Amino acid sequence: MKRERHYFISDDLDDLEQVEAELLAQGVSAPQIHVLSRDNANVQRHNSLIGVSSLMKRDLVHSALIGAGLGLILAIAILIISRLAGWVNEPAGWVPFVFLAIALFGTMTWLGGLRGIQTPNHQFKRFQTVLDNGRHVLFIDLEPVGKTVLENICKRHPGLEFAGKGQPMPGWIMAFNESTRHWWYWRMWKNI
Repeated sequence: MKRERHYFISDDLDDLEQVEAELLAQGVSAPQIHVLSRDNANVQRHNSLIGVSSLMKRDLVHSALIGAGLGLILAIAILIISRLAGWVNEPAGWVPFVFLAIALFGTMTWLGGLRGIQTPNHQFKRFQTVLDNGRHVLFIDLEPVGKTVLENICKRHPGLEFAGKGQPMPGWIMAFNESTRHWWYWRMWKNI
C-alpha cells in the first residue's frame, strides 16, 4: 500500500504531544510522526514529540539527486562526444574519457548536495510563513488503512488545522528509522 503524508498546523505543542500519544496508542510507529517548528528547544522539552532533524530541514538529498542526474547526462554526453569525435581511437583509448565522466558525475552530485545544504527542504517551503509566525507543523506518514484512525483523532483536537498532503518519507528510510529506534532508546537509557 502506498503511504501519504498528512500535514497539520497547530499553535499548541501540548496538543500535538497528545495527538502523537494517541497515534502511537493506535499503532502508528514513531518514525511516521514528526513536528516541524522554529522553536526546536520547546519541541525538545516535550519529551515524546519527535522533532524534524536538521538534515531533514535541508534539501540535501533532493538537490544531490538532481546534481547526480545532471552529472549522469553530462557524463554520457562526454562519452558519446569522445566516441563520435574519434578521440577514443588515440593510444590512451577510453581511459581518460571514462575518468573525466566519473569525475564530472561525482562533482555534479557534490555540488548539488552543497546547494541542498543551503536550501530549505522543498517539501517544507510552503510552510515558511506558518513557521515564521511561531506555529508548528505536524506531519504523519500513513497508509490508507490508518486514515480513519487519523480522522477520529483529529475530531478530538479542534486546534489541528489540516494543511494538505505530500510525498511520504521513502520506505527504506522509514525501515531504517524503525530498526535503529530501539537501539537509540537502549543507548539513551544506558547512558543515564
